Amino acid sequence: MKHSLRIVILLLLMFLTTQLIGLAVADVYATNNDNIPFGMSPPSDVNPTTSLISIIFAITFAVLLMFVLMRFRTELLLRLWFFFVIIIAIGITANALFIKSTISTISINLLLFNVSLSSLISVLIALPLAYLKVFKRNILIHNITELMVYPGIAVIFIPLLSIWTAVLLLGLISVYDIYAVWHAGFMQKMAKYQIKNLKVFAGFFVPYLGKKEMDILNSTPQNKLKGKKIKVNVAILGGGDVVFPIILAGVILRAMGILSALLVTLGAVLGLLYLFYVSKKGKFYPAMPFISAGCILGLLVAYLVF
Repeated sequence: MKHSLRIVILLLLMFLTTQLIGLAVADVYATNNDNIPFGMSPPSDVNPTTSLISIIFAITFAVLLMFVLMRFRTELLLRLWFFFVIIIAIGITANALFIKSTISTISINLLLFNVSLSSLISVLIALPLAYLKVFKRNILIHNITELMVYPGIAVIFIPLLSIWTAVLLLGLISVYDIYAVWHAGFMQKMAKYQIKNLKVFAGFFVPYLGKKEMDILNSTPQNKLKGKKIKVNVAILGGGDVVFPIILAGVILRAMGILSALLVTLGAVLGLLYLFYVSKKGKFYPAMPFISAGCILGLLVAYLVF
């Protein structure tokens, strides 16, 4: 493999863990009438085609808004945007832990709204985690909270889609990813802006030292390290690369069962592993085409087996 084996294993484990958490959270909400907190429950008359168009429009709008805010360097506004999205996403994931308990049936009058005790507790869990993630830069907190963010985002979209619209969504996102990374190059700009300016990155983020930097570190006496600049490399996996396979696997879970969903998840992991195998260090690659191909391969195997 072109990348450090330790970094590859770490990213794969975080990716797989998030996928499995996503399936667990999706199953909880699917068996509880999609009672998603914070007003995120799906409408009763869901049309998958209309939902797909709405999701594509929402993604396009969010990307364009991101670039406008980046253009005018409104870092505080972008941080607040991340902060509130993270609170909602982690809150939805945390709420899944309580949804089958009695506290989910208890309502509390808060200001002018009635909220369930479970959703209130979920917000109290999400608030400090979101604050530490956005305003107090810490690699460990960042990656741990990412495990909870993407399942919470995915379950909002899972009830809106059918199998074919979910597959089409992954295909369209893959085409966009290829264009954005290999042709336009703005995914790299967005990632660098988030890391350097916002100090927040939407995705897994693993800093590491290369061989040259490790040699410098090991050969330099401790008393001379202070003030010495050492280049730190970064291995990243974007948030979209994590959340979209959860969405497809969640749709498959509802339509075909857990074993079929796990095959899709396995396909996503194998697709990402293949990307790590063929990629070269220091270059950006669109992960979604590889992950999507793995997902679809897993789905085809599920159709053949089940």
